[in-house]
Amino acid sequence: MTEPIALKLTIAIDGPAGAGKSTIASRLARKLGYVNLESGAMYRALALKAIQSDVSFDDEPALVGLVSDLRIRLEPTIGGNRVLMGKQDVSHRIRETDVTLAASRVSVHPKVREWMVAHQREMGAGGGVIMEGRDIGTKVFPNADLKIFLDADPEVRGQRRLLQDPASGVSAEAIAAELRERDRRDRTRAVSPLVPAADAIHLDTTALSEDEVLQHIEALVKEKLK
Repeated sequence: MTEPIALKLTIAIDGPAGAGKSTIASRLARKLGYVNLESGAMYRALALKAIQSDVSFDDEPALVGLVSDLRIRLEPTIGGNRVLMGKQDVSHRIRETDVTLAASRVSVHPKVREWMVAHQREMGAGGGVIMEGRDIGTKVFPNADLKIFLDADPEVRGQRRLLQDPASGVSAEAIAAELRERDRRDRTRAVSPLVPAADAIHLDTTALSEDEVLQHIEALVKEKLK
């Protein structure tokens, strides 16, 4: 499965923060020759724009004004997407803790999500895409050919986040606590809450390596392509 495939599927990967969505989506996209549409990076870019513009994360009208002028481009690389906001490369900056926390807050606003969903659908209209997030299979691409919901224990997800940014100075326990709070917000928000699509395949990654998760999903793709 290292060559691009003639039939172009639309694959939705949902799940909470730290479940491995971004890494798996990036690796799977490279193997299939697909485009990895990283929804989280788009919300993170908006959060960074709000920080740079001194806009409150709770001010929906002001955030809608920002997102309407936001120009986000995702460029595939071996190490994952390069994220451009206008001409500014924000690939590393949007992964930092303050932006991560802000992204969770700006993403709850219905009008912000409405703009994002419309833009994401436009970007993935041609198929041959893998998109990860929290409402991809339920809201963005409800007719996706394959829907996967990745999950893992908060403690394990906290350890993974710590490995991503070991210089942050934040303990794994603190990260796990923040992930639980983020899960609560994502699962209880009024618009597009974090829930598995009814036809999604649930995969608990707590005790699985990246390679094992990837192999499992590749098998699902092969089965779907039959």
